[in-house]
Formats: sequence, structure tokens, C-alpha cells
Amino acid sequence: MRGGLIVAALGGALLALGACGKQENSAAEADATVNAAGFVPPAVTSRVDFSSAMERRFRTLDRNGDDRLDRTELPRQNSRLMALDRNGDGEISMIEWSEGTIKRFDQMDLNRDGTVTSEEEKEWRAGRRPAPAATGPVLGEPLGNQAAEK
Repeated sequence: MRGGLIVAALGGALLALGACGKQENSAAEADATVNAAGFVPPAVTSRVDFSSAMERRFRTLDRNGDDRLDRTELPRQNSRLMALDRNGDGEISMIEWSEGTIKRFDQMDLNRDGTVTSEEEKEWRAGRRPAPAATGPVLGEPLGNQAAEK
């Protein structure tokens, strides 16, 4: 009886391993088909995800942990990141970093839907900028449809 259970367990394990191989082959075939078609799925980043990634980047750069980045902590001495230093004290605070990186995200979000796709980022890097935000009715001004009622 005991030997039969062991044989059954081994047989079940072999069947499971055999099924895994078939799935890997079908996944590899699917990948080959996608790659042959030249399809690359777009990457989509939300504002929250971008903000979290930028905060992690700040923490990585801030080697001394003082919540400020000075020139010695930046990847390059003449880094464009110093443009984020709005008060001109020679350091980038966490607030300056967050405001600057979110501003960049908003510039890349060409259709203003709160996400940036890889296509939007590519267009932004090529020089396209979002259209100005539409403005709604101004408080105190008559709505445009009142003229049609007369």
C-alpha cells in the first residue's frame, strides 16, 4: 500500500512537470509571435507611481540622509537637476524635488488623463507640449446658451 502511494505521488509529480514544459513552450511561441510582429506594449505610468519612483530616486541620491541634495550628491557636477533649486540656496529640498518632478510629469501627460504612456513620453521628448487646459465658465459671466433662448 505504501509503495503504491509513492508511485502515485511520483506519477503525479511527473505529470505536473510535463504540463509545465508545455506551458513554457506555448509562452515561448506566443513571445516569438509578438516579437516577430514588432509589437511592444506601451508602458503606462500613473501620477502616483511616478511620484513614488521619484521619491525613491531622491532617497537614493540623498546619501547623507538630510532630505536635501547638494552638488556632491548629484549624478553629474553640472546636472540639470539644479534647476529644481527654486530658492537658489545651492541645495534641492525634498519639496523642491517633488514639485519639480511632478511638474515634469504633468508636462509629459499630453492628454491630461493622469497617466503618461510611452508614446506620450516619446512625443514629449521630441518637443510636443500639451495644449493649454480648457477653461470653463467664469463665475458671474452669463453662459453661452442664454442667447439661444431669446
